[in-house]
Amino acid sequence: MTTINLDDLNHLQAINKKLVGGYHISEQDTVMWQELDQHIDAYQPLFNALGHDLHHDSRGFYYFGSDESTPNMGKISRAIALTIYILIEHYANTGKDPMRALFDEINDLELMQSLVQINKHLFDQLEIFSGSDLRKDVYLRMVRLGLAREVETGFMLQAPIYRYIDALMEVNEETYLGEDD
Repeated sequence: MTTINLDDLNHLQAINKKLVGGYHISEQDTVMWQELDQHIDAYQPLFNALGHDLHHDSRGFYYFGSDESTPNMGKISRAIALTIYILIEHYANTGKDPMRALFDEINDLELMQSLVQINKHLFDQLEIFSGSDLRKDVYLRMVRLGLAREVETGFMLQAPIYRYIDALMEVNEETYLGEDD
C-alpha cells in the first residue's frame, strides 16, 4: 500500500472543496492544477479511498467522475449542453472553425441574446427567455463549474467544455447509428 504524506498536499482542502462542488480544475487554476499534476499519485488513491473518482483529462483538466448518465442530465446540464451545441452551430453558420471559435471567441450579452432569439423554441423549454437569463442561468453556472471564466466583456469557455462536446458527439453518433435499424 502506498503511503501518502499529507504534508506534501498543501492545497488538499481547496482542491477537495472545488472538486466535490462539481468544479473542473484546469490550467487556468494554476496553483491547484500544478499541485494535482505534481502529486497525482497521492491524490488519486486518497480521493478514491474517500469514494471519489478523480479523472485527469489529457486536454487539460481534472474533475470527479459521476454516475450521471446523459439521458438523466439535470436541467442545468441540459442547458449547458444546448448552449454548447447552439454555439458550435452558430460558429459553423458564420464560416468560423467552430472548435477554434468555441475557445477563442468572447461570449458577450449580444451573442447570448441572438442565440436565445434564434433558438427560442429550444430555450423556452428550459425557461431561458433572454440573453440575460442565459447569462445568469447558464454562463454564471459554467463559471462556478470551471467550464468558463468571466472576462471584461463576457465569458470565455475553457477546456472542461470538452466533456459536453464528447457527450454531444456520443448522442449524435448513437442517433446516426440508430437510423439504420
